Amino acid sequence: MTNNKNVKPSFIMAIMPIILTLALLAIQLFYFGDFTPHIPLAIGIAITSTFAWFRGYRWDDIESGVMHVIRVGLPSIAILMTVGMIVGVWIASGTVPLLIYYGLTILNPEVFLAAGMLLCAVVSVSLGTSWGTTGTVGLALMGIGSGFDIPMYWTAGAVVSGAFFGDKISPLSDTTNLAPAVTGVDLFDHIRNMMPTTVPAMLIAFTIYLIVGFNFIGSGDVDFAKIEAITNGLESNFNLSLLLLLPPLIVIILALKRMPALPSLFAGVLSGALLAMFVQDASLHEVFNFMQSGYKIETGIAEIDGLLNRGGVQSMTWVITLVIIALGFGGALERTHCLDTIIEVMLRRVNSFFGLQASATTTAIATNLVAGDPYLSIALPGRMFSSAYVKQGYSKLNLSRAIEEGGTLISPLVPWNAGGAFVITALGLGISDGNVENLLYIPLAFACWLSPVIGLCYAALGRFSPKISDAELERYKQEEESG
Repeated sequence: MTNNKNVKPSFIMAIMPIILTLALLAIQLFYFGDFTPHIPLAIGIAITSTFAWFRGYRWDDIESGVMHVIRVGLPSIAILMTVGMIVGVWIASGTVPLLIYYGLTILNPEVFLAAGMLLCAVVSVSLGTSWGTTGTVGLALMGIGSGFDIPMYWTAGAVVSGAFFGDKISPLSDTTNLAPAVTGVDLFDHIRNMMPTTVPAMLIAFTIYLIVGFNFIGSGDVDFAKIEAITNGLESNFNLSLLLLLPPLIVIILALKRMPALPSLFAGVLSGALLAMFVQDASLHEVFNFMQSGYKIETGIAEIDGLLNRGGVQSMTWVITLVIIALGFGGALERTHCLDTIIEVMLRRVNSFFGLQASATTTAIATNLVAGDPYLSIALPGRMFSSAYVKQGYSKLNLSRAIEEGGTLISPLVPWNAGGAFVITALGLGISDGNVENLLYIPLAFACWLSPVIGLCYAALGRFSPKISDAELERYKQEEESG
């Protein structure tokens, strides 16, 4: 009974598995108060498979779709494991403590959020990875913010705004390359076309962080005794010198030379490990343990111990298992054509450019919500909406911008998405331990959600919405004829 496996489901049959899975997620989060979305998503795979079974699919069909998307996501899982190792050895080497030390001595609470966002943006553009930036510079900023008594969710919001801004416009970023690839536009044309939304979003976010810093966070008394205790504690437990900046410099240089992300990050692991042994006097066995289980220290200063006791591959198991399950759910929905049906129903109701742009953006956002994968949220609508833009006479640069903003930028704002789960784990927000208050980082990551909002405003006003060129139209016709 596999002869019906290519028949698309009705809209009701396509959307019911998604609705039921989201209902289970809501029960787990809001009724039970337990933020562990793994099981609801796993049950979602079973629900999707059950609906597909009655349409003629068998498990072999569904399993191949599940495993295909998981295999596509394996590079992301490898990066997660590598970042876990980086966090462990960069703390052990003294790199993260040095960044925290200088941050506490140079920065002040009034400008901290705005400066932190800009720092993450610069590093992310250089590295081409929001995850690598979040797990390294972002982690150090969390420690500085703690020293200034700034709520974790404010610091996390600034880190996410800066880090994912860089991921959006860096030519080294995988998602920035994926969006023009699936829509058939030039990479640098794609980056230029995102500037009208990216620059205003970042300026607005920067202004908000400055206003908050000067009027709220910086208006209270700074606990200088606490800051002095942290800096003294770092000095007494680590040999601090500028040499410890070598690992991040190596990663940045390799990224600028267009080395792939994974070997570049692993070079950061190796250089951090050498510094941990030769500067901080750690043994080889200890370094291996730092990579595997994370760094452990007891200084007697709660802020230092709470921040630096982290990292290692094992610290990423929560997010890795979540990513695998979420990818599997997205794969089941894609293989059984549920996502195709939903998008086609949306396209039949679109009769304006604004409607088309809104549909592409919201489809990328919805795919982030239900499939848990930023790559699928770019690739799927990029494939499905392409011809609709050409038929309306608009450049597919509008589509590549829409899916980049709905995919890359919204990913860290969905806690069960690969991006959101990584942010929560890497920054130590403790959501899985019941600290749901830290989810406030989501609305406070202003640059991430402002960018798609500005993009939709442009679409409604007809601004920064390029029409299709003769050259692009000719390329599209040639692709249609050859494919």
